[in-house]
Amino acid sequence: MKPRICFVGLENLPVLAPEFEQHGIGGEQVQQSLLAKAFVRRGFPVSMVVGDYGQQDGATWSGVEVYKAYRAREGIPVVRFVHPRWTKLWGALRRAAADVYYVSCAGAQVGQVAMWAARNGRRMIFRIASDADCEPDRLLISFWRDRKLYEYGLRRAASILAQSARQQALMERNYGLDTSVAYMLVDAPERELSLAERDISLLWVSNIQQLKRPEMFLELARHLKSCSANMVGGPQPGAHDLYQEIRARAARVGNPTFNGALPYRATNRVFERARVFVNTSEIEGFPNTYLQAWIRGVPVVSFFDPDDVIQREGLGHAVASLDEMVGAAQRLTSDSQAWLETSARCKAYMARRYGEDQILAPYLSAVDRAAVGLHAGATPV
Repeated sequence: MKPRICFVGLENLPVLAPEFEQHGIGGEQVQQSLLAKAFVRRGFPVSMVVGDYGQQDGATWSGVEVYKAYRAREGIPVVRFVHPRWTKLWGALRRAAADVYYVSCAGAQVGQVAMWAARNGRRMIFRIASDADCEPDRLLISFWRDRKLYEYGLRRAASILAQSARQQALMERNYGLDTSVAYMLVDAPERELSLAERDISLLWVSNIQQLKRPEMFLELARHLKSCSANMVGGPQPGAHDLYQEIRARAARVGNPTFNGALPYRATNRVFERARVFVNTSEIEGFPNTYLQAWIRGVPVVSFFDPDDVIQREGLGHAVASLDEMVGAAQRLTSDSQAWLETSARCKAYMARRYGEDQILAPYLSAVDRAAVGLHAGATPV
């Protein structure tokens, strides 16, 4: 019998279930949902622990049994960290009754899941989501308590998966922990548009928060007034003022269309219309948006180049300044031959490196290793 695997991601449901897609998403929610469905296709019993969006507990989407933890604003501040958040998370882990639990992104949840797994004879796999997850001084975690829980979980993970060789080196240097590199899955495009049919010159897609530097995309659009620009992204907790500011600035610049948050499937359709994808973030892991762009033949212009893949494979341009970004974006939007050649390299690279069986291999290996010695028929207490 194949081991039972549970993906733990409280914001996953809007990707997995179309009827909840009006809620915001991020790259890790996409990855966990794609992985869950891929494991189902290979005959694994798969479950998922998500937040309480009002859905029925234990309902199934795409063969994935879904158990709910807590509502986003449930409970009394401070006290709610323990109840209902911690208690309901553990309750959902118990109902999922898996052998192996998969968690991604640094945070208290890594420690909470690891602790539950250890108490119940189960195993946890952790997947690094950002370079910041590997650097104690740059962790995107606000509270000391949550940092300690994260470190506790890291050291008790059965396997740690990294997105890049850089993350692998950082985790070894800063925490003394071994990792395996596991790349990411991506949905195939529904359609392929020609260059002439693509009506978005410059596309920016991200959650709007300070470290993503959306204001730099507006500066790029201001420099390239003849280009149509499109922004997709919703506000993050604590960043609502920034969201309103960016929306107002986009209107003043003129050429950007500001969409706000869009559902995952609608965002994919926007990628299909794009000529160039722009990333302005100051820190990343391996952005899911790069894959969404490249598989659709969209070159990437970015300050962030994981393991130098953009430069090495010719998948766009890695830049060091706004001036360089303006020049690179201008070349790709004005020189049709340069765009066609770069677009072809993007699609060829994805066909060569991102087949599902190839990408899934290290995940399957990690689950197999984690499940060694576990009794598949046992039920957690």
